[in-house]
Amino acid sequence: MNLFKNLIVLGPLVYAVHHFEEHVIFNFIEWKLQYFEHSAAALSTEAILSILVCILVMFALLHLVKNNRASAYIILYILFAIQIINAIYHIFFSLYFSDFSPGTITAVLFYLPVNFLIVRAAFKEGFLKSYMEYVYIALLGTATFVLFELYGPLVIGLSVVSSLIYFVWFNNRLTDNQVA
Repeated sequence: MNLFKNLIVLGPLVYAVHHFEEHVIFNFIEWKLQYFEHSAAALSTEAILSILVCILVMFALLHLVKNNRASAYIILYILFAIQIINAIYHIFFSLYFSDFSPGTITAVLFYLPVNFLIVRAAFKEGFLKSYMEYVYIALLGTATFVLFELYGPLVIGLSVVSSLIYFVWFNNRLTDNQVA
């Protein structure tokens, strides 16, 4: 069964639903500027949404074609960086400031459960061999999220280029671990 392939397709969808909560139902930018006045984005939230959805779709398609550990690692890294850490961000700062952070509802209802199912499928299908592999992916995703919050969209470009270099480098090295 290819549950991992089926579930990663939900990544862009739940990201779009999350964005809808943040920017159509509520006003996340207003909330964020209230607590983080230094975080003026270089790009609009719609631009970030478009870029990140395209990146998710692009790497999901890469995985659908290649179906190996290298492509799975990249998907897991991207999902951790833009969804799991984002969920933790919303939950933590809602509690820290005792003020609802727009995006918390979809983070709890969609990001965390969908990503839990994706990671579980990655383990079951052999894309992840140990928890330590996922810890490394989680640390890299966390660093990427923090760097994005500090330095903005340049981090997205560097992450995509780094992911492509990683894939090219490890694609052939991980062939003995491919999953059918």
